[in-house]
Amino acid sequence: MSPVFVGTTGLALLLVLLLVRIPVAFAMFAVGFGGIWILNGLQAATGLLASETFSLASNAELIVVPLFILMGNVASITGMSRRLYDAAYACIGQVRGGLASATVIGCGGFAALSGSSVASALTMGRTALAEMDRFGYSPRLSTGVVAAGGTLGILIPPLTGFVIYAILTQQSIGRLFMAGILPGILLLTAFLLTVTILCTIRPELGPKGPATTMAEKGRAFVGAIPILIVVLITIGGIYGGIFSPTEAAGVGAALVIVIGAVSGTLSLRDFWQAARSSIVTTASVMLILIAAHLINPFVALSHLPSEVSRLLVALDLGLYGTLIIILAIYLVLGCFLEGLAMLVLTLPIFMPVVLQLGIDPIWFGVLVVLTLEMGLISPPVGINVFIVKSVAKDVPLIDIFRGVMPFWIAMLVSLAILVALPQISLWLPAMM
Repeated sequence: MSPVFVGTTGLALLLVLLLVRIPVAFAMFAVGFGGIWILNGLQAATGLLASETFSLASNAELIVVPLFILMGNVASITGMSRRLYDAAYACIGQVRGGLASATVIGCGGFAALSGSSVASALTMGRTALAEMDRFGYSPRLSTGVVAAGGTLGILIPPLTGFVIYAILTQQSIGRLFMAGILPGILLLTAFLLTVTILCTIRPELGPKGPATTMAEKGRAFVGAIPILIVVLITIGGIYGGIFSPTEAAGVGAALVIVIGAVSGTLSLRDFWQAARSSIVTTASVMLILIAAHLINPFVALSHLPSEVSRLLVALDLGLYGTLIIILAIYLVLGCFLEGLAMLVLTLPIFMPVVLQLGIDPIWFGVLVVLTLEMGLISPPVGINVFIVKSVAKDVPLIDIFRGVMPFWIAMLVSLAILVALPQISLWLPAMM
């Protein structure tokens, strides 16, 4: 058997295992270990498994993963994300569609703390859906807003998606964090414009909420100050060169714990629950990363990256033509696969092509993670849609998918803007 045949068969098998819902880490372990065994012998496979496990477990940069996850979990348990939503609602809830716009802003703020799209959709779904239902919002708009708003978690730092991309491609975590800020603001603005356009065309979708006094606005803003302080210190510290991303993660986690303890919103039981959840999530991420470091050498041994690179170069599509083909593949895969699985499956193949064409890997990372988030609301298996469905049990699934489609189109437009104007992604990293 030729190495290319073994590599192609292995990736096809991995795709099948993922589609039948075998856990990502176990599927990659099986294919990566088995493929290296076939191509380079059992001793090489076992040696690589031992060395990569130790190497990743002792990698100090990976401390950012559990710390940022802990920060997000504590912020959720202490109600910091809810208070940010309350502040946004107090400011714009009284305009037509304002409650939906406040939900988008709340999702963006929660994403800045948790870095998790699923957590954003779940938390804001529990908080916002009942409020929008109480004020007569269309279920299609309200569920679509929550499902789409949760996708902001992939671009607004800190977030684990960029951390995983950085580790797999050996890029700077700090530069990737900075690269996600302006695209995240662009996507947030696109969602707000989408809500405004929908409610202008069909006013019954988003009625006006009750007006709030200046005193109520002030109280709501004061309640959101702790979240804003945490975000400004962590992200501002990275940008200003005061903290490394690892140090910023530690500072952010410590701040939300101290704020929760001082304010009385974080009990020992709550902290134990947040810590336990963070450990479970971190263990899952670490297993996937270790498995990814078995897949990468297997793909390299199969010579698939060089074959794909030669094919794309032979097509002579140019930089943008090749980039569009790659992003289109991500969009299609996003309809069926989880985002982290796609990163691990595709980056060993596409990164050599990207580097050969001179595409900035930081810019490419922003484009890739945005297409991954589009998969979270793409039929038939958009996970954010199913998360919202678990909260809004009375809303038909087809209505939720219809509700997210205007926001999916807004994401596609934002992706096109970021492709056409790479400076949006690269300006802040260049200023570091």
